[in-house]
Amino acid sequence: MKINKVSVLVAMAALFVVSCSNDDDGVVIEEVKGDYQNGILIVNEGPFNNGSGTVTYISNDSLLVKDAIFKLENNEDLGNIVQSIAFDEERAYIVVNNSHKIHVVNRYTFKSEAVIEEGLLNPRYMTVANGKGYVTNWGDSADETDDYVSIIDLNANVVSSSIPVELGPEAITSNSDFVYVAHQGAFGQNNKVSIIDASTDVVSSTLTVGDFPNSMQWDTSGNLWVLSGGAPEYTGEETNGTLTEINTSDNSIVQTFDFETTEHPGDLSVEDDTFYFGMSNAVYTFESGLDALPTEAFLNNVSFYSMTVNDGKLYGTDAKDYASKGDLFIYDLNTKELTNTISVGIIPGGIYFN
Repeated sequence: MKINKVSVLVAMAALFVVSCSNDDDGVVIEEVKGDYQNGILIVNEGPFNNGSGTVTYISNDSLLVKDAIFKLENNEDLGNIVQSIAFDEERAYIVVNNSHKIHVVNRYTFKSEAVIEEGLLNPRYMTVANGKGYVTNWGDSADETDDYVSIIDLNANVVSSSIPVELGPEAITSNSDFVYVAHQGAFGQNNKVSIIDASTDVVSSTLTVGDFPNSMQWDTSGNLWVLSGGAPEYTGEETNGTLTEINTSDNSIVQTFDFETTEHPGDLSVEDDTFYFGMSNAVYTFESGLDALPTEAFLNNVSFYSMTVNDGKLYGTDAKDYASKGDLFIYDLNTKELTNTISVGIIPGGIYFN
C-alpha cells in the first residue's frame, strides 16, 4: 500500500510541474499537449492516383522522426495526394486533394476529430479568417468554369457554402478583413488574385498579377507580396516571373518587379522582411524596401520540390524519383551550411511548424 501511495504522489507532482510555473525563479514550464508539439510537420503527397499520402513529424532538435503519424494515431490512411495543412488554435486541417476531403485532427496529438467530405472537389489549400475556414477547390478538372472557394463552419466541421471564383484557385491567405486567393490556373493558366470580403463572403475585387502566381507572403507592414512564376517555355509562349506588392489597406497594387523572360521563381517565404525564393537551381533573397530584384544568388547549386524559412533556418525538400521516400534538407541561414538531411515520405511537399 505504501508503494501505491508514493506512486500516486509522484504522478501528481509530475502533473503539477508540467502545468505550472516555478514562482521562485520565474521559469515557466510549457504544458505538454501532445507528442507532436514543438516540431516540424512534413506533408508527403504520396503516390499519384494510388496509395495514400502521409505526414512526417520531426522534433525541433531533429532527434526524433516519426513517419505516417496520422495512421499511427488513428489506424487509417489519410487518402490520395495529401496537399496541405492549415491550423486554427489546437486543430489542424489536413487537405487531401484526390480524395476530396479534409481530416480535422488535434494538432498536438493528431487524433482524429472529424472528416469533411461534402462540398469539396479537388481541394488545395485552406486559410482561416473571421472565424471561418476558406478552401480553394479546382472543381472538375475538365470544366474551367466551376472553380470555387468552400467556406467551412469550424464548429460543425461542415462546408456551409461556397464562393464561385476564377480558374485555378491555389494558394490562399488572409488577414482580419480579407481572404486573398492566387489563381495559378489549375491545368490551365491564370494571372489573378481574388480578394474576398470575409464579412460578406463576396469577391470584392480582382487584381491582375504575373502569370502563374504560386505563393504569397506578408511583410511586417501588413502588405501582401505575390510571387508569380511566369509561363514556362513548354507552354509555347514563355513569359517572365513577377514579384508584386499589394497594399492591403485599399487592396491596390503598389509595385511590380519583373524577372527576365527565362526566369521562373517559386516558393516565396519570408523572415523579418527578408524574402526568399527559389529559381534556376539557386535561392535568392529580396529585402522589403529595395527597388530592384537581386542579381546574385544567396545559395547556389540547390533545387527543391518545396522550400520555406523559419527561425534562422532554410528547409527544402527533394522528391527524388517521385516514387520512393524523399528528403528534407535543413540549412543554417547565417552560415549557409547544410546542417541536416532527414528522410521523410513520398513526394514531400508542404513544410509546417507546430
